[in-house]
Amino acid sequence: MKKLVGRTDIENTLGRLDRLTQDEVGMAAAQGLKATHEVDNRAQAIDDKVQGVDDKMRDVVNLIIDGV
Repeated sequence: MKKLVGRTDIENTLGRLDRLTQDEVGMAAAQGLKATHEVDNRAQAIDDKVQGVDDKMRDVVNLIIDGV
C-alpha cells in the first residue's frame, strides 16, 4: 500500500510540475508577443516620421521646380 501512495504522490507532483511548466511557457510567449508589438509600434512611428520628411522634401522640390 505504501508503494501506491508514494507513486500517487510522485504522479501528482509531476502533474503539478507539468502545469507550472505550461504556465511558464505561456507567460514567456506572452512576453515575447508584447515585445514584438512594442517593436512594431516603434517601427511604425519611425515610418510615419520618415514619411513626413519625405512629404516635406517633395514640397521643397516642387517649390524649386515651380521657381518660387
